[in-house]
Amino acid sequence: MSGPQCCANPPTLNPTTGVGHVENLGGLNTYVNGSPHSKLAVLLVSDVYGYEAPNLRKLADKIAAAGFYVAVPDFLHGDPYVPNAGRTLQDWIKDHGTDKAFEEAKPVIQAIKRKGITAIGAAGFCWGAKVAVRLAKCEFIQAAVLLHPSFVTVDDIKAVEVPTAVLGAEFDQISPPALLKQFEEFLTAKSEVDGYVKIFPKVSHGWTVRYNVEDKSAVKCAEEAHQNMLEWFAKYVK
Repeated sequence: MSGPQCCANPPTLNPTTGVGHVENLGGLNTYVNGSPHSKLAVLLVSDVYGYEAPNLRKLADKIAAAGFYVAVPDFLHGDPYVPNAGRTLQDWIKDHGTDKAFEEAKPVIQAIKRKGITAIGAAGFCWGAKVAVRLAKCEFIQAAVLLHPSFVTVDDIKAVEVPTAVLGAEFDQISPPALLKQFEEFLTAKSEVDGYVKIFPKVSHGWTVRYNVEDKSAVKCAEEAHQNMLEWFAKYVK
């Protein structure tokens, strides 16, 4: 369920990037942006590279500009995956389980609600999609978006209780189109819960946050996915 694609195009992390700021939220250092008076929030759950990735924070700022309070917690506790640093991805994942992150998301959500937030959406990227889909099963949130998910199974999709969108890639060894189409079958069959799957052509796993900002085509594909995510949250997080 994880492999070379999961680590492709690693970002250059920058703790000062973005126009928001870092504060403690529910016990975790969290990048936050958006109006403190907003009643609507979006929780972003990062990939293995964590919450200091510039493209992820840029996306958080874009969502905040659309009127949401945005929180990007450091579920990795200052220990993002570092390629070629002597620890394999498999070993890193043993130390950073999505079950633990799911449990840690609960007090973060509680802290967000204490700010007066009445509706929350969650988006998970790669590793983070497993956390987001877990939240979608328990109605901790009002809507979910899974972007090039890792570790997400058909059983996960069967169990979602809130509107869930899956944005996948044509070239993805971790969640290949055949698996995404199974997700689509079960989301379509759940008449009580809205959902859809969109497979983006000519892109690879990680494309929504690990694109090259100098590549206009890559930026355009990422921005299309970002817009789809914003539309989903505008529809259901209200």
